[in-house]
Amino acid sequence: MDPDRKSTVSSFYGRKGSADALNDDYPSPTGNNYGSQRTPRDDASSFFNPDHASRNLDNYGSAGYNRNSFFFAGREEPLKGGQDEEQGNGGFDIYADFNNAGPRYSSALVGNNDGYQPLPPLTPKHKEDSQNTVGPVELVTVPALGPEWQRSELHDMSKAGRREKKRESRQGKWTAWKRGERGMCGKWFTRRVTVFFLFGLAIVVGILLAIMVPRVPSVTINSDTPLANATGDWKTAVPTYFNRSPANFSFPAYADLQLNTGSNILPLIFSNIKGYVYDLDTSREIATGSTGHKTVPAKSFPEFLLPLNFSYIASNDSDATWNNWYDGCRNAAASASGARDSVKFKLILEMDIVGLIGSRSTTTQVTNANCPIELSISAA
Repeated sequence: MDPDRKSTVSSFYGRKGSADALNDDYPSPTGNNYGSQRTPRDDASSFFNPDHASRNLDNYGSAGYNRNSFFFAGREEPLKGGQDEEQGNGGFDIYADFNNAGPRYSSALVGNNDGYQPLPPLTPKHKEDSQNTVGPVELVTVPALGPEWQRSELHDMSKAGRREKKRESRQGKWTAWKRGERGMCGKWFTRRVTVFFLFGLAIVVGILLAIMVPRVPSVTINSDTPLANATGDWKTAVPTYFNRSPANFSFPAYADLQLNTGSNILPLIFSNIKGYVYDLDTSREIATGSTGHKTVPAKSFPEFLLPLNFSYIASNDSDATWNNWYDGCRNAAASASGARDSVKFKLILEMDIVGLIGSRSTTTQVTNANCPIELSISAA
């Protein structure tokens, strides 16, 4: 602030007086000097004339601050307590008009308590009811009248109507899905997303099937020794004999086989491999066998022996099947040419492969095989 604008009146910087309306002694409006005692309005102050130079403020009775030009917000000092608050008054209770517990507030000012009349205690209602009730009371409940339903509303509440609503809802959802307006699970799996998902899933499934699904291997039989002699426990498991009456024979043997698993990526697992041998001339079954559970490596040519139990029964020794195998298995010294006849048979294999439904079968024929056993001279 500039020095020349500083007011020289002490009331501008001094302490303000109290503006308490209760403690200030104002003159009576009916007095003779009421108008002359009022504080003159300082219209020449800087509040009403801001353009007036501050250096001329010495000629006026105010320092530029007029208290009457501001709005008075309230008391600045607390009021003193009244006589009732200082001395107290226990003659009445302001709550007496509501709870009937003492002198009324209205009668306390005039000193008359005749209006207070305490009420007698109330009798419990359940006692009065029990005394006035002579017998049991029968309560009759009358149902309220319901709204009038239309025929369409009654149909919608029936089972057929609910089924129709569900069917219409499903049809609407299906139509919206075909239009691409909604998905199968909320916003997911719309028609476009579903098509791409199924296409990708088909590719993945195709790759997995190409790797994991087993292929049926090809089977070949040893051309030099298709039937091998039985060894070990299998040799003693089946008795060996040829009889003429009744005509029958029995002996153990092995079928020398080889598998080709070149088309498989994973090892090939067989739950069982069954073999059936038939005479090639008469088509009569003469031997059976099985391997049980077996695992072979992939991309290889594993060899294995199929145990066969040759067993056949005929009515007499003139049976063609019995004669074919008797001539092939008899002692070479008993033959006029010194050589035994070859045996001819057909081998059918049934393979139960893990990962494939059902059995896979393959057939091979042998026309020039040696009998795996040789009978004694006495058996001839």
